[in-house]
Amino acid sequence: MSNSALPGKVWLIGAGPGAADLLTVRATRLLQQTQVVLHDALVSEEILQLAPQATFINVGKRANEPSSTQSWIHDRMIEAAQTHAHVVRLKGGDPSMFGRAQEEVDALKAAGIQCEVVPGITAALAASADLALSLTRRGVARSVLFATPVTGPGEPDNGWAVAAAQADTVALYMASNDAAAVRDALLAQGRAESTPAHVVMNAGRANMRSVSCTLGTLPEALASRGRAPTIVLLGEVYRHAEGRN
Repeated sequence: MSNSALPGKVWLIGAGPGAADLLTVRATRLLQQTQVVLHDALVSEEILQLAPQATFINVGKRANEPSSTQSWIHDRMIEAAQTHAHVVRLKGGDPSMFGRAQEEVDALKAAGIQCEVVPGITAALAASADLALSLTRRGVARSVLFATPVTGPGEPDNGWAVAAAQADTVALYMASNDAAAVRDALLAQGRAESTPAHVVMNAGRANMRSVSCTLGTLPEALASRGRAPTIVLLGEVYRHAEGRN
């Protein structure tokens, strides 16, 4: 318990792709000092072990599975900060990349609670490092798009496919559950069936796997991914990429 009558502070920390040695030094230090950790479902046990002194609250979301609502997560963060001086909201990848960080920051500020964002390595960068391939290879790619085809309930189409048709290199997050629709949307915007693609599972981890494919064969490449966190990469920089098992 905090001895102060004032609310504590919440750090929104990027857990990166899951390997503890890919955390920033700042993230590691804050985890070792914190009293409460509210963590995503995909945060690895290896990273949670860096905070043995903390109370853990699983606030994870998984596609097509029972998940915490965003409002419930907000309530738990605020409650933790009202009773503890040091709280960590531990988010997979980078908090600002499709992680609803803005909603959580806004909720904390509205409750009068201080917060700070600590960046982490996002999946596209971890996957690029695993493959030893540059997202912006000189002479091949001068633009990179990070996008997701997923929209929330009641939200209009986000135009991701239009943007993806223009970028040299494309990293698609949360694109695995309806691979045929993703392929068809990109084909409809002019991307060629032969566009090189790569599917990376568990990017940045020891159990990383990858499959080389094309846009046309993307659904088949994604069929064997299982429940592993997966990112889809497209573009000429992957023309000679080799799969890894």
